[in-house]
Amino acid sequence: MYGLLPSWFVPGLADWVMHRRTRIEKTAGTRESLIHALMMTEVGVPIALAFVCEVNPLLLAVMLGATGAHEATALWDVRTAVRSDREVKPVEQHIHSFLESLPFAGLSALMCLHPDQVRSLLRGGRGDPDAWRLVLRRRRLPAPYLAGVSVAILLGVALPYGEELWRCVREGRGARTSRTHRDESG
Repeated sequence: MYGLLPSWFVPGLADWVMHRRTRIEKTAGTRESLIHALMMTEVGVPIALAFVCEVNPLLLAVMLGATGAHEATALWDVRTAVRSDREVKPVEQHIHSFLESLPFAGLSALMCLHPDQVRSLLRGGRGDPDAWRLVLRRRRLPAPYLAGVSVAILLGVALPYGEELWRCVREGRGARTSRTHRDESG
């Protein structure tokens, strides 16, 4: 709660700085920015579920699937960046290694904290009527913690990456308008 999740914000912001520095809006553009939004969703939905739901086989299965999807999307992201004119320097690649490993670290930590649910998952949830449904937490997380995480997500994820997407969309529209004017005058 206070280590792994907050540690995500630093490399996430550093990656956004790299995108800004390499002018993503003029190179890889909206496609890569939308891939970033997809990866944040693949990580964000399972985290949100873990905040409000009990850890059980269903939640672990969702997290396993999302972690796999995130890894596949991360490969797509790097391929998209490299195939564009955007230079992905070693520093950015190193930042990506942190961002790719954190879902595995979070899932591993959760599995270590809930070995009974891992065993239940491996047995297909047999004998547990709640194994395959989302169950709200009996002991809710503290409201100040959830508020703090929400503010951190807003400031450290939603605003910077929203700004990135806005730049990319704006640049894409400008490029299309320039092409249209050239085509009409040429």
